Amino acid sequence: MVRMTDPTGPEGASPFDPHGIEWQRVSGRLATARYVLLGIFLGVPLVALVVLAVALPQAGPWLWLSAAVVALLVAWSAVVISRQVRAIGYAERDDDLLIRKGVLFRSLVVVPYGRMQFVDVTAGPLARRLDISSVQLHTASPGTDATIDGLAPGDAARLRDRLASRGEARLAGL
Repeated sequence: MVRMTDPTGPEGASPFDPHGIEWQRVSGRLATARYVLLGIFLGVPLVALVVLAVALPQAGPWLWLSAAVVALLVAWSAVVISRQVRAIGYAERDDDLLIRKGVLFRSLVVVPYGRMQFVDVTAGPLARRLDISSVQLHTASPGTDATIDGLAPGDAARLRDRLASRGEARLAGL
C-alpha cells in the first residue's frame, strides 16, 4: 500500500493551509459591510414583496412564495457571509505573500514579492464608515486576484509599505 503525502507539509496537511504559517485575520467589520450590502440588495426586495402580498391579497400565494424564497436566500447568505469573513487570511513569508479565501470554494494565492508592480489601498464610503480598507496587489499577470479586504486603515498602510519595500528589494535583485 502506497501512502501519498503532501510535499508542502506534514502528512495530512492541506494545500490551503501550509504547515507552520501564522495567518493574519481581517476585521470582523468586513462582515458588517457585507451584511449592509445584503440588506440593500435582498432586504429591500423582501420588504417590497411582503408589502405587496399584504396590500394585494387577490394576487394569490405567489407573492408570499416569492417573499419566502427571498427570505431563505437572505438567511443562507447571512450564514455564508460570517463563514467567508472568518476564512480570509494572509501571511507574509520571506519571499512571498500568501492570501487564502473561501469556505466551499477555497483559494490560496501566492504572490512573490519580486513580481509585484504596485500596491493599492482603497476604501469606499461604506468601508470608510466602518473603518476598514482593502489592499490590492498588482502583478504582471492580469489573472492574479491578490486582494485583502477588511483591514484596519493603519494595518493596510503598514502592509502596503512593507510589501512595497520588499517588492523593490526583490526587484532590484533581478
